[in-house]
Amino acid sequence: MSKKIEILEAATHLFAAKGFKETSMAEVAAITGTVGSNIFYHYKTKEDILLAVLKSIKDELLLEIETFLGERRFPNGLEMLEGTVAFYLNLSGDKQELFMLLHHRFPYELAAVNSTCREHLEAIYTCFIDLFEKAICLGQEDGSIVETSARKTAMVLFAMIDGVVRFNTYNLYEAGALYDEVLATCRRMLKANPSKE
Repeated sequence: MSKKIEILEAATHLFAAKGFKETSMAEVAAITGTVGSNIFYHYKTKEDILLAVLKSIKDELLLEIETFLGERRFPNGLEMLEGTVAFYLNLSGDKQELFMLLHHRFPYELAAVNSTCREHLEAIYTCFIDLFEKAICLGQEDGSIVETSARKTAMVLFAMIDGVVRFNTYNLYEAGALYDEVLATCRRMLKANPSKE
């Protein structure tokens, strides 16, 4: 593994666990066995490290989505939507550290003043919203999902499900315990013929 990747992995861990401001480059150096000045040979500033971490998260999550779409076939859009909900909840459990970092406040504070940070965050969330929208559009085509604004509905659903994940991230409530209720809510909102079970 290259030193650059080691630095990114250590920074990801520390940023997720402690926060951006609270993490020192001396801690990153200690974890990676790097002299502090060598970190800045690879990355000019601590902010550059955060941007590289966000790009890495974006790339990793896009790969997860591609794998999900490549491995599964759904008989209709409603079932794809339900599969997408399950995928997102499972992914947040498998990649807890990444979601912890994304649920901190600091990336969004930086995004307000740094266009590259904003682009990375938008790309991360857009890829998930696109996935929900794809399921809704498929369901509207096959008649399993009601006619609605697919994009806006995808955003609302994603916000609801990501909110459940945030409960889990901060150990407030077990996301898996809400799985059946989340699916039932999605069905009530979107199923084309809810009376026909």
